[in-house]
Amino acid sequence: MPVTASILVVDDEPLIRDSLGEYLQLEGFAVITCGSGEEALVRAQEHRFDIALCDVNLPGIDGIEVLERLLRISPETFVLLITAYANVENAVEAFQRGAQDYLMKPIILEEVLRKIHRLLRLRDLYKENQSLRRELNREDQTEAVVGANPAMQQTYDLARRVAPTRSTVLILGESGTGKEVLARFIHRESRHDGRFLAINCAAIPNELLENQLFGHRKGSFTGADRDQDGLFIHAGDGTVFLDEIGEMPLATQAKLLRVIEQKEVLPVGANEPMRIEARIMAATNKELVKEVEKGRFREDLFYRLNVVTLKLPPLRERREDVPALVEFLLAKHSRAMGKRFAGVRHDAMQILLSCPWKGNIRELDNALQRAVIFGEGPYVLPNELPPDLSPQVNDPSLVDDLNQAMERFERQHIERLLRQTTDKREAARRLNIGLSSLYRKIELLGIAAPG
Repeated sequence: MPVTASILVVDDEPLIRDSLGEYLQLEGFAVITCGSGEEALVRAQEHRFDIALCDVNLPGIDGIEVLERLLRISPETFVLLITAYANVENAVEAFQRGAQDYLMKPIILEEVLRKIHRLLRLRDLYKENQSLRRELNREDQTEAVVGANPAMQQTYDLARRVAPTRSTVLILGESGTGKEVLARFIHRESRHDGRFLAINCAAIPNELLENQLFGHRKGSFTGADRDQDGLFIHAGDGTVFLDEIGEMPLATQAKLLRVIEQKEVLPVGANEPMRIEARIMAATNKELVKEVEKGRFREDLFYRLNVVTLKLPPLRERREDVPALVEFLLAKHSRAMGKRFAGVRHDAMQILLSCPWKGNIRELDNALQRAVIFGEGPYVLPNELPPDLSPQVNDPSLVDDLNQAMERFERQHIERLLRQTTDKREAARRLNIGLSSLYRKIELLGIAAPG
């Protein structure tokens, strides 16, 4: 079985440590186990680990300190904390200091494996986003990321105009369209020196989300032996970015509404609210209007968030940007793997142009990464692209000839209307042509008309 990732297991209980090590090795991971935080830090200097599983209660330095020092040694390592119920406060602190997830004892091995696979997917996504953000931060590369699509340009023009204000911003777009990239762009353009703190409302367990956002006071629950500021306080006059806001529980939504309206937070267990200066931005791939209608999202919060709304178009609606994105992403993966690719062969580019890209830029990035892995260059070939790509064979963008492209577009347009209505007379009226002309086009274009 091929090794998929390297994992460090840190636990002073031999039974837990050995059981985790053996189980993960059987699942194909390269595993090193340690009984103390001191030993773990030594190992981290000798090896690069993709994921570290670390108990909070350790002899000597505890898991929180191991977390902080490990991330200084190896910032790319994702840390999963192991904690008992009495240490929820430590788990909250760990999230704020850089942990990616946590496990509650007693440990269930299947849950460990599920969380590891989720972190590995998240790690890959972070790597992709970090590369895009680095390029976005370079002015000479901004256009490569933003693209020439008019809707995309308009979105970034609006982003530049709203950036200097402290207005709440709601970013809409499908998964993989770059919502956090846009939020960071707005934060950078605002010229504020404060932090940019992002949180995924769908990824944090409900019992920890409020603690992470609003903080808590000493003694507010079992194990809370110190005051802990939440993200809104910790961000100072910077930005708090609430990703996947549509997944936030209704009870937390009510508290967030007060934060926006009153510019103050009430930490768990506190008697007096605290003023905040942070700007709030939120993002979602859901239609919040429908979520409001279904009672899953507060209407008053929606209107508070909806002061300025920016929408990122899906990649299938900005196909003219695909060549520039392909060039940019291909160069990124070529550098990372030490290969030389001059570009994508014409027939492979036609396939890329015609794909629906349901996963948007993230899916395109994965396709090009695979092509670089299996290809030898200097050009990406069609058979080096993922086999599960589903190009639309009659897409106008697949041909260069203008007449062929117009014919394909005409066929697609008529087929779409005929799917919407089986009444050909009504279809002809909407097409603004005569009924006899519609029948001729159906026959000429080989359209299998319903009804």
